[in-house]
Amino acid sequence: MNNSVSNSRFIQAIRCLPSNLSKLLLLHSHELEDRVQEIRLRVNRPLCIVCPGVVYYITGSGGLTSTLLDSPMLTVSRPEIADVFHNICNYSVYSRQNEIINGFVTMNGGHRVGVCGTAVINDGKITNIRDISSINIRISREYKGCSEGLLKNIGNINGGVLVCGAPCSGKTTVLRDMARIISTSYSKNVALIDERGEFAGTSFGVFQNDIGLCDVYDCYIKSEAMNQALRSMAPDVMVCDEIGSTEDIEAIERAINSGVTLIASVHSVNEQELRRKEGVCRLIRLGAFSKVVFLSDKNKPGMAVRICNGGELLAS
Repeated sequence: MNNSVSNSRFIQAIRCLPSNLSKLLLLHSHELEDRVQEIRLRVNRPLCIVCPGVVYYITGSGGLTSTLLDSPMLTVSRPEIADVFHNICNYSVYSRQNEIINGFVTMNGGHRVGVCGTAVINDGKITNIRDISSINIRISREYKGCSEGLLKNIGNINGGVLVCGAPCSGKTTVLRDMARIISTSYSKNVALIDERGEFAGTSFGVFQNDIGLCDVYDCYIKSEAMNQALRSMAPDVMVCDEIGSTEDIEAIERAINSGVTLIASVHSVNEQELRRKEGVCRLIRLGAFSKVVFLSDKNKPGMAVRICNGGELLAS
């Protein structure tokens, strides 16, 4: 990864901030750029800079502190929240509506920005979010080669691989690198199901991340992308992030019945949480995932702490 200030993912991500906020963060880029996981903005609350094991705030004088102080601190105003929101939408909120109602927008480079506010509900469904009150910029990282040791330890991937972990544990980063290696070093046809635009970080059809020779389904609904890939791209392997819905499970069943290898991730901190996910457990029993990998927490993102056989996991 390029560590220069001008090209860092940190610099890329904070471009959506108002100039007064981005300038303050730039002053501390040498301390933060390789560590920041999230930048959280809340109306009339201190700006939060989330790093492994610590949260930083900016003091009224522009310094960094890891303690909430009684003295003046940099807080985020409602106009600044609105400015950031329009920046991440490229001043075309309507064009990002499908993402917004799901609670996030993906920026150039694959940085996912969570938004929350007041829901607008019609016929029992969320149709918009207004009065945005909180924004969470999750920094997308690309660590080429980070999955090489994991792939070596897994060995044969043909039985499928399920990567489990908490939010910010590095699931997306690991899957992206696995897809890159499998599509190049393994010479496999890989369909990369990039529902949220975080794998390839596509901007106007150009990939911002190195995803090797994958065929990328950018911002498709996962189940529809899987079905289209099966019909037209003859994939050997499909890679997708955060499975769990009924539609996801059904599409994966069709894929494995067609002989496609699945590599996917799921939010599960441990075996107990995984066993409560009935649809995912059904896939394991069907043989979709012969290997299950558990990652460490957000303090050691991307680190595998356990690799086990899927069948044995459910039998234990």
